[in-house]
Amino acid sequence: MAGVVPNLKVERDLFASGASVVLACDEVGRGALAGPVTVGVVAIDAGVRRMPAGLRDSKLLPEPKREQLAPRAAAWVLGWAVGEASAAEIDELGIMACLGLAGARAHAALSSALELPVGSPLLLDGNHDWLSGAIRHEAHVITRIKADRDCASVSAASVLAKVHRDRGMRAAHDVTPLYAWDENKGYSTRAHFAAIDEHGPSDLHRRTWLHPERAAEATPALFDLGVG
Repeated sequence: MAGVVPNLKVERDLFASGASVVLACDEVGRGALAGPVTVGVVAIDAGVRRMPAGLRDSKLLPEPKREQLAPRAAAWVLGWAVGEASAAEIDELGIMACLGLAGARAHAALSSALELPVGSPLLLDGNHDWLSGAIRHEAHVITRIKADRDCASVSAASVLAKVHRDRGMRAAHDVTPLYAWDENKGYSTRAHFAAIDEHGPSDLHRRTWLHPERAAEATPALFDLGVG
């Protein structure tokens, strides 16, 4: 798997079919216990150059490599944006709705920076279209399994979203280091669960994703003060 190299074949086929701009989208943080779900969207045009060396799906890259690649990926694409939905929004609306919400925020931010043709093709990793309903008819969403691995534009969106979210979790750790978010980035680990058992959930935790007895142990004052 680590040796799989993405390419621009799918994107170039879309350009050959008449698209002037191709969008690509990927999410990170869907399965985390804490922190936002984050969606990255990038735009490329037919003049796109060879992808940055070493670009891969973010899951196939160690953190230092992702950090190195992110600015190169950002410079490679025509434009990019990241959108998020918070833990509180996930608790209220559910994860699938929040994927669409975060994606719509990213798409809106990119649209405000670039004049995107309405109905531009948008490559979305996976086999489920959670985005069309959120952005309505502003793009033609094309789902593709393992697009983050195989399509260079989606790999770029994956890296940019992952680096953005990881930086946010490290910043949250600096304020509240009780949960080692600099290491686990909000995902499930034994140490993370142990910290929740000891300190209760924080405002960054998706409380509906925790065991009810853990969610009831919240101590808001501790987190409001940033103690730890």
